[in-house]
Amino acid sequence: MVQVQKKSNARLWFLFHSWLALPIWAFLFFVCLTGTIATVSQEIIWVANPDTRARQPDGDPPLLGYDAVLAAVNRNRPDAVVQSIARPVKSQFALTVRVTNPDATSETLYVNPYTGGIQGSTSGFDFRQFIRAIHGWLLMPFNGSYNLGWYAVSALAIPLLGSLITGLVVYKRFWRGFLKPRLRFDKGSRVFWGDFHRLAGIWSIPFIAIIAVTGLWFLIQAALADNHVSFSTAGIPVVVAREDVPPSPDGRAPQRLSLDQAAQIASRTFPDLTPTFVSLPANAYDPISVGGRGNYPLLFEELSINPYNGRVEWSRRVSDRSGLELVTESMRPLHTGDFAGLWLKLVYFFFGLLLTMMVFSGLLIWTKRTAQATAAVIRRPRPAAASPVAVAERSAP
Repeated sequence: MVQVQKKSNARLWFLFHSWLALPIWAFLFFVCLTGTIATVSQEIIWVANPDTRARQPDGDPPLLGYDAVLAAVNRNRPDAVVQSIARPVKSQFALTVRVTNPDATSETLYVNPYTGGIQGSTSGFDFRQFIRAIHGWLLMPFNGSYNLGWYAVSALAIPLLGSLITGLVVYKRFWRGFLKPRLRFDKGSRVFWGDFHRLAGIWSIPFIAIIAVTGLWFLIQAALADNHVSFSTAGIPVVVAREDVPPSPDGRAPQRLSLDQAAQIASRTFPDLTPTFVSLPANAYDPISVGGRGNYPLLFEELSINPYNGRVEWSRRVSDRSGLELVTESMRPLHTGDFAGLWLKLVYFFFGLLLTMMVFSGLLIWTKRTAQATAAVIRRPRPAAASPVAVAERSAP
């Protein structure tokens, strides 16, 4: 009798333990879903907001240079100070020009790359920033360190990686799923979702490994940063030497290189570099920053150019990074898939959706199994208490 009671209590504790996993399942599903949407968030904006599209006029005109774009923005918005000009990876998107207004507010302008016309602007939190923030750190504020949301999301990489490893161990000869995939529709929902869970897991092995490993790095990165541990070799920001700044007796700004000239210097210095963004000097001692991707598409390369004599004051190529930096700085683009155009983002979106549905199917299987076990315990008749006579008879010598 006592042994039966102990088993019943153990069963109740196990069911209680199982139900406590429900928030973790739901949280993992939420993070996977928002991450999948974040992969194509920029494309969603392109569909929803015509201002972000690069409308090419008739006659197949060429793309404007940086100087022509700067002149067009200054002509249309003479009260704004241009900070930077960026060309998106995908040619169907408008240029993004960051400006500062007289009231010290910042704004991003969408500029047509063929005509220089300002098609629209945004000054707040757009959908792309919102979905990435809610996926990456649950919209929690940063107060000088990584917030709890960042730790909570990145910590999910541990059970995700553990599930991948244990799944490969439990599912014997998993590679058969590539050769003979099985998805039964006529055996009920339980069999269907079980087949789907296994099949989605098999076909998503490389993607799950990438997401889990990069997510684990985000957790380590936050812990290192909050403990002031850094292994960066980038050095401190450069400034233009005082003697390089031409005197200006009449108070006018000294003559500077044009943005196109700076981009040409960058291309001559690094022939494999395609300049995709330029940052203008904020003061007389700031260089012009030019950057883009080279032969290694995961990382940006950047140069700081003296705006008065064209000398390259600082540069950072892929080869300038240490082996550890090369690996760790590749984690973010590997996690987001935003480095090789639309086709790769669609691949990430597909496998992200597959991972999300795999988590959903696991949640359904687990919930149904736990609910059935709970219902069985509730319906199970309790053993009748033994009568005093029977007890006395069993205990008699």
